[in-house]
Amino acid sequence: MYLPKHFAETDIGVMHELMRAFPLATLVTHGADGLDANHVPLQLDATAGSYGTLRGHLARANPLTRMPAVDGEILVIFQGHHRYISPNGYATKAEHGKVVPTWNYTAVHAHGRLRLIDDAGWLLSQLTALTAEHEASQARPWALGDAPADYIEKMLGAVIGIEIVIERLVGKWKVSQNQPPANQASLIEALAGEPMAELIRQQQQQ
Repeated sequence: MYLPKHFAETDIGVMHELMRAFPLATLVTHGADGLDANHVPLQLDATAGSYGTLRGHLARANPLTRMPAVDGEILVIFQGHHRYISPNGYATKAEHGKVVPTWNYTAVHAHGRLRLIDDAGWLLSQLTALTAEHEASQARPWALGDAPADYIEKMLGAVIGIEIVIERLVGKWKVSQNQPPANQASLIEALAGEPMAELIRQQQQQ
């Protein structure tokens, strides 16, 4: 990932926060058939390893579950808030007109190696935790126990667990750090109430 120094985010806690807020990750692997990308919800355990550990599951029918298809290091991409930035939001547009559109975004790249876990107990525990996390906001949270036991057993048989111990984290917060303070302030006003406005404000305060 192209990463100018002023866009680099090195705080592990900040990167972990994005990974939790946007858990649907893009899992990029390289195997015998070349590059492959899978979109997988992953759960972060920040206490396991120096940079954390990601856990999830794949359908058994997915070719990725055949380990020989995976070659070396894998890349997991988490895409956070992003937004098109119009030159109309820059205060300096009225001064000299030397402005162009861009796209602001936040992203985290997690590097590691994929491990498959073919264990019904592990899967049940992982899926229980994953479901509880994402059902927490529901008025009546659904749980695995709400479905018939034999049905859940059948569903467990159709998936396989995955675990990725993160070996390296790279964060990019492209949120107008390269703009003068006047343009940052005018963008915050133009984007008031949107997540990107708050991200620009946070960078201003650093």
